[in-house]
Amino acid sequence: MTSVLVSGGTGYAGRFIVEHLLAGGYKVTVGGRTAPEPGFFSKDVPFVRLILDPDADQIEAFDNIYYFVHAAFDHLPGKYRGGEGNDPDRFRRVNLDGGVRLFETARDAGVRRCVFLSSRAAYGPQAGGALLTEDMQAKPDTLYGEVKLQAERSLLALCGHGFVTTSLRATGIYGPAGPGRKHKWAALFENYLSGTIVGRRAATEVHGEDVAKAVRLMLEADAVQINGETFNVSDILTDNHEILSILQRVTHCPHPLPEAADGSACNRMETCKIEALGWKPGGRDLLSWTIEQLAS
Repeated sequence: MTSVLVSGGTGYAGRFIVEHLLAGGYKVTVGGRTAPEPGFFSKDVPFVRLILDPDADQIEAFDNIYYFVHAAFDHLPGKYRGGEGNDPDRFRRVNLDGGVRLFETARDAGVRRCVFLSSRAAYGPQAGGALLTEDMQAKPDTLYGEVKLQAERSLLALCGHGFVTTSLRATGIYGPAGPGRKHKWAALFENYLSGTIVGRRAATEVHGEDVAKAVRLMLEADAVQINGETFNVSDILTDNHEILSILQRVTHCPHPLPEAADGSACNRMETCKIEALGWKPGGRDLLSWTIEQLAS
């Protein structure tokens, strides 16, 4: 079995990646600050301590590792944009400098491929309604987006024939959380079901399983097609009205739905580039099924 180290494997996105790779027959090791609780994953998974510290020598964590997926990110709980709190210097040091050090260590340890979980925040603000494509000029307006973009560029500088690298710009990731954790729409569901007025909001979303499929594709695709490349990973543009209408149908909740949001100014993400490699997201069928499962 091919060995994969997933940093941040116990995180919201990381757990999807770990579970999908396990189901695909990969030998997965989770790297992070603390070991997962028993039963957190569907199978027992080896754990190695891995921290975001540019001064740490962590090459032993990459012993016998063939692929490295970097999904770890240090931020205030529940926040990505603004996740630096009142300490932007530390935020940059651990997430950018610490992440780049892990890229370099993986390369030096003989890892063959490295996949970085980036974010649509790297694009920053674009013209209203403009389609986000991988070749457009990125201009992040948050420290989170800037750190993701700079990490992408640092990883690109390291790529070569023996170290294949790629970055995935994922949009809002949804889906079930791990045991004992709340999914991203838990507060939205609770507010609606309790009768609290919910405002209008539209956003692009992608299921965590589809993100995991994109990661696996980067591990299995022809190196020539992905080396040094960046790929958008996004699925649907939805809003609170659509999400809660599915919840309402399942729960028969009598509370009124928020008005539909105008999504015409939202920036959808073009995914033709990754779809050309065979990736296909679940669309609205998966959205509906997932909300039904979360509601139950």
